[in-house]
Amino acid sequence: MFHDFVNLLYPTVCHICEAELLKNEKFLCINCLHDLPVTNYHLDNDNPVKKVFYGRVKIENAASLLHFRKKSGVQQLIHDLKYKGHNKISNYLGRWYGTELLQTDWSKSIDLVIPVPLHRSKLKKRGFNQVEGFGREIATMINAEYVDNILIKTNSTQTQTLKDRISRWGQIQETLEVQKIEKASGKHILLVDDLVTTGATLEACSNKLLEIPGVKLSIATMAITN
Repeated sequence: MFHDFVNLLYPTVCHICEAELLKNEKFLCINCLHDLPVTNYHLDNDNPVKKVFYGRVKIENAASLLHFRKKSGVQQLIHDLKYKGHNKISNYLGRWYGTELLQTDWSKSIDLVIPVPLHRSKLKKRGFNQVEGFGREIATMINAEYVDNILIKTNSTQTQTLKDRISRWGQIQETLEVQKIEKASGKHILLVDDLVTTGATLEACSNKLLEIPGVKLSIATMAITN
């Protein structure tokens, strides 16, 4: 009864369309949830996400939960996550994708889940790493360990949006370091990020992690651009 009374005063609304949520709806209304363009790439390892990295870096598996399209619900979710501080979006997508990844055999061999890192200055400004909740929830679902102190960003970089892939890769690569190598040696790591565009950031992070002896690497992101 108390829950119903609170919802009457402060109704929970869909994060995309702002319609009031029903009791059995969480975070998104059923209409917006069904409109989200799910990729199902985790079920096919020969998918467009993995093809982004062909000939560039050795990846075991790669997948994205959603297709990213301009002026879409997915764009709104990721924009609100990164720039409006709605970090619960990260947890919501992580729980969702963690459940989906349980359908795969390859997720069972993941030992560590590691996020693409933020430099401490950007982390201080934003207040959180937008992929932390995503990674933590996936790790919980697939029974892996979430670790955010192995791959670190030592220097801040300017926005990468307008740079070409080669320029982005070189600049990002110079800012990354790995530490606590013994913890990751011989492990299967799942590297997580919010969005695959050119793949330059994930490529740079992957190459750095693959310097650790015996590491195998897979990738999971919230979305991929079309």
